[in-house]
Amino acid sequence: MHRTPELRRRRFPPRLAAPFALALAFGTIGATTPGAAHAEAPYPSRPIEMLVAYAPGGGTDLVARLLARHLEKQLGATIVVQNKPGAGGAIGFAELARATPDGYTIGFINTPNLLTIPLERKTTFTWKSYDLIGNLVDDPGGFTVNNSNAIDSLASLVTYAKANPGHVTVGTTGVGSDDHLAMLLFEKASGVKLTHVGYKGAGEVRAALASQQITIGAINVGEALAFQKGGTPIRFLGQMGMTRAVLAPNVPTFREQGFGIELASLRGLAAPKGLPEPVRKKLVDAMARVAADSQFRQQADAMYAPLRYLAPAAYASELERGDAGFRQLWKEMPWQEK
Repeated sequence: MHRTPELRRRRFPPRLAAPFALALAFGTIGATTPGAAHAEAPYPSRPIEMLVAYAPGGGTDLVARLLARHLEKQLGATIVVQNKPGAGGAIGFAELARATPDGYTIGFINTPNLLTIPLERKTTFTWKSYDLIGNLVDDPGGFTVNNSNAIDSLASLVTYAKANPGHVTVGTTGVGSDDHLAMLLFEKASGVKLTHVGYKGAGEVRAALASQQITIGAINVGEALAFQKGGTPIRFLGQMGMTRAVLAPNVPTFREQGFGIELASLRGLAAPKGLPEPVRKKLVDAMARVAADSQFRQQADAMYAPLRYLAPAAYASELERGDAGFRQLWKEMPWQEK
């Protein structure tokens, strides 16, 4: 068939044929430059995981979920709370320490457990294994009983425990926790013998106390107040702050009742050591803004979370001071259970 010059030009456009052939040969169609292909999206560009080393329902878990909602607004990213309970917090602390330091895994660290567990046994973490983002809560310890229990003070607890050696069971969040240490210090100060029962979190201690499976619930003041508000039939025997907590002004301290025991739990946010500085700064700044936000503080007060914000440097000083104190206590009174 005869093809006119016009048809031939349409079938084989001379200005397109050569570049098209070269593109096929070198595979450049649709390609981007190497820099564009490997450029990282601004942080955060995907969901962030927040680890909690204790079971759902306890004070740390409740505060973590409240904090997560507010941090989401500050960071513009979804934050998923994951509970990793067990071994007094060691399972969650270890997982946080070994996570990739990219800002997509953050988590709560709790004292004294974070400081005492490495004294008791070999661990893959210490408090220096993390980049600190900021402390949020300082919650005094406390002794509580079921409302049906006749014990109504530390003095009556001592009387009952001396009459029934080893019969009084004390629920705590595990060996080396502030609750457990308070129990041991109380034994030493009063001369009584108590029986320790460890749980994975304050929520489990609450359930055991509500069902009268244990005699005493060693539960931090803020957590116990929240449980009371939720309908759990418990009441205080005393709180372990230096002075009466603002949230519980009617509860006498241990010191007021003749027992010089002062213990509290710091609960703060941290990330694996080695965060890129821009990521670290973004998290620290977001945490500071949330801690200062009036709506957040009102919501925290409503759930009885005793707030005490500490920026990273002040938080590190507090942990260092606590670490030295617990190391000395370990020398004087090793608390590890056989």
